[in-house]
Amino acid sequence: MEPKISRLSATEKALEVIWELEKKYGGLMFYQAGGCCEGTQPQCFEKGGFFPRMNDAMIGTINGHEFWIDRDLFEYWKYSHFTLDATDGFGPGGFSLETPLGKTFKVHYRLFTPEEYENLEAIKRSE
Repeated sequence: MEPKISRLSATEKALEVIWELEKKYGGLMFYQAGGCCEGTQPQCFEKGGFFPRMNDAMIGTINGHEFWIDRDLFEYWKYSHFTLDATDGFGPGGFSLETPLGKTFKVHYRLFTPEEYENLEAIKRSE
């Protein structure tokens, strides 16, 4: 049986920022909302610093840190692989832990092939 396909990965730049945040805060979590103040850029919080809503989707982990997505946004992007990246500058929200470092997380999307989509890792839903 083939190994399951991950819905989530991270660039080297994103991992460098995460390692820096881990040193300062310990456990982390990510949440990507569907709009409003923070836009659709992922926000990084201390673990437990944000509570996903009922039926939000946890699509994977990066360095053991859960990556949650708004339930409606997940329905829109469920056919896509998420690659977490980091860039210089400030995102629209400013609530994310990387903001004081002069960095912002962003996501690049790539559509799954039909074969990949049939063999994806399961998601976890919040209750």
